[in-house]
Amino acid sequence: MRPFDYVEPRSVDEAVALLSRGGERTRLLAGGTDLIPRLRRRQWRIDRLIGLRRIDGLRDLTLEDGVLAIGAGVTLEELAASTTVSDVCPLLAEAARLMASPQVRALATIGGNLCHASPAADLAPPLLCLNATLRAIGPSGGRDIPIGEFFTGPGRSALRDGELLVQVRVPAVEGRGVYLKFSPRRAMDLAVVGVACFRSHGVATVAVGAAAPTPLRVPASPDEAAARCSPIDDLRASAEYRREMVRVLTRRALEIVP
Repeated sequence: MRPFDYVEPRSVDEAVALLSRGGERTRLLAGGTDLIPRLRRRQWRIDRLIGLRRIDGLRDLTLEDGVLAIGAGVTLEELAASTTVSDVCPLLAEAARLMASPQVRALATIGGNLCHASPAADLAPPLLCLNATLRAIGPSGGRDIPIGEFFTGPGRSALRDGELLVQVRVPAVEGRGVYLKFSPRRAMDLAVVGVACFRSHGVATVAVGAAAPTPLRVPASPDEAAARCSPIDDLRASAEYRREMVRVLTRRALEIVP
């Protein structure tokens, strides 16, 4: 790993200023569970690393006016253990519990999971079902991004140059949900396919991960959900197998939350 500068801003504005001036070889450090392995494998070369742990507010988790506001620095373990999240958005807490190991969950953050923009991001399908909104702040100020518009491709998001994700906002809506993750092991592994379903006032919303270039909402029908996906062949599964698992998991999810 080659030498680089490390800075720890104390405010969002300071972080945005550093990020805006940094160029392509400036990276953000929240939990580091994806960043550090990439640096060790020399997939990324950086000149400056901006640590976010000292910024007030990024670890806040509050319920106000019927909206669960989750700071981008909230860890997966905090999501999984929060009684507020379990009471208001149990679907999100359930997904967090299925992710990684206890050690990784203690470091990895909701913001990192989303901003990495992996097609297999476990938190993306539940948040798509819950109609979350992502709050970003950049050189031009703040803006809200509907999560359905956030993922633009594998490893790519709608964040503009110099923008920092600061908060995930989830409406507190009555309903039942489930997240079904198929992987070789219950935790630790990336999802081969992940399906979330949330039913509110008789209407079911379904979203899938690891079955298209981005996580996406699909029709609440097993056959139509499978047809909407465009999975790939890789070492973990074939495209045909993934499509069939979308069909199977969608059917199971709809049966669990009738």
